[in-house]
Amino acid sequence: MAEQSGAAAARTTNADGERVPTVIVDDVHIVYRVHGAGSGKGSATAALSRIVQRKTSPNVREVHAVRGVSFVAYRGEAIGIIGSNGSGKSTILRAIAGLLPAEKGKIYTDGQPSLLGVNAALMNDLTGERNVILGGLAMGMGKEEIYEKYQSIVDFSGIQEKGDFISLPMRTYSSGMAARLRFSIAAAKQHEVLMIDEALATGDRRFQKRSEERIRELREEAGTVFLVSHNNNSIRDTCERVLWLEKGDLLMDGPTEEVLAAYEEHTGGK
Repeated sequence: MAEQSGAAAARTTNADGERVPTVIVDDVHIVYRVHGAGSGKGSATAALSRIVQRKTSPNVREVHAVRGVSFVAYRGEAIGIIGSNGSGKSTILRAIAGLLPAEKGKIYTDGQPSLLGVNAALMNDLTGERNVILGGLAMGMGKEEIYEKYQSIVDFSGIQEKGDFISLPMRTYSSGMAARLRFSIAAAKQHEVLMIDEALATGDRRFQKRSEERIRELREEAGTVFLVSHNNNSIRDTCERVLWLEKGDLLMDGPTEEVLAAYEEHTGGK
């Protein structure tokens, strides 16, 4: 992956030439509580009693999804997050975005992180055109900026290549088309911290290449990008640093090739 230009590198440091941190994750633990069904007559009363007495329900199962994770991300970095299914990758992104509370530890961010995931909500009954406008407004873009970037967003997504889909309701889109449009909307804005969860796994190789190039541009604009992906080639093409999570633990944090080599050896080359 190419190094940043001199101008871009200057934007990632302060007046003393020090790198600027954008995200600090300090000994973070995240616990999910899965509530089971109540047991028989009087369960509502029993539940109220437990709340008053601050007792844990016997039907609540705790899942320790992230265990004591710590790292610092800096302006201008693109950081890949890898690990097997259920390792805590998406959970840590949701916590950084402020969508999940930490059971223990602290998360500090410079500005408001933006989380882009393939499961992010779209308005299925509205057209793609209306979703572009509403999505831009939701990210804080002004109407003039949205209209100025509208055509480039549509062109970037490639959803018009097989017909006039932008004027159709989102419910008529395939999951891949919806994910491509979602990424295109999010990528149209400059982000201080952009977190992408598996978005580059959608679409053909041409769209993946466009997406990877846009991530590089976001870095050049002095943003910080996190990319969760099972596609190691996408990680290699876009990230210079990788975090490897397994069962909620941070196993490695280092240069892309070094971490991926250890991960691929662990997984048998996958």
